[in-house]
Amino acid sequence: MHQIIDKYYQPGSDLHEILVIHSEMVRDKALECIRRRGLEVDKDFVAEAAMLHDIGIFRCDAPDICCHGELPYICHGVEGRKILEDEGLPLHALVCERHTGSGLTIEDIVRQRLPLPHRDMTPQTLEEKLICYADKFYSKSGDIREEKSLDRVIRSMERHGEDTLRRFLDLHSMFS
Repeated sequence: MHQIIDKYYQPGSDLHEILVIHSEMVRDKALECIRRRGLEVDKDFVAEAAMLHDIGIFRCDAPDICCHGELPYICHGVEGRKILEDEGLPLHALVCERHTGSGLTIEDIVRQRLPLPHRDMTPQTLEEKLICYADKFYSKSGDIREEKSLDRVIRSMERHGEDTLRRFLDLHSMFS
């Protein structure tokens, strides 16, 4: 997976470091949830997909995390899907698209007028749900190695509406 990351991100750059550290933290959290809950999932796929879930961030404008692309940050999942489909990784690509927030429904996209395709982008498989959940505990800005508290994650999810919070709490009940 590092070969794919290195293809799109200059090794040694600040953005490469941010992406790799964040992805490793998400991967480790997801694998910890698998061990703790004794989940029957493809661990290798989870590890790979966790490392690649944010591959599309460089195409977005988020200068606080060294991203100087043209697109709004909300587009990073869709862009990641395009990249990984081109790399021949269609299942990994779906993880990219479906990990934003606690997933995005068509209703969320339309109601918020998000610049995204009008399709369901909520995690469907156990592996997708697991990576979506683990991702909520780590930021790509500030202390990127620090795990956010559950209260902090809940407050963040609340800001995006009751449905988003409910979907997160459903994930939490599955993986905590």
